[in-house]
Amino acid sequence: MNDEKEFEESVVVMTDDDGNEFYYVEEEVINMGDDRFAILVPVDTEGCDCSCCHENHEEADAIIAKIVVDENGEEIYCNPSDEEFDEVLRVYEEKEVDE
Repeated sequence: MNDEKEFEESVVVMTDDDGNEFYYVEEEVINMGDDRFAILVPVDTEGCDCSCCHENHEEADAIIAKIVVDENGEEIYCNPSDEEFDEVLRVYEEKEVDE
């Protein structure tokens, strides 16, 4: 979490291969069997004056991440398999249509 700004929601920081950080919040968690998946949307940086999240915000898109608990009991976000991604996307889109 960024010390310069307090967010009401928990911020997830994702780092790409070049070391650029992207900031997301969980829009929704989808349970599928024993697995959990997060729909992560870019942080709204309106009014944010910290350069760390603002400069990369426009490049970030919503992503789907699998939530896995590591050996220390910490939740980590991983890439889902192609099949998991397709299924989560289908479930999410169906929920959006219903709402």
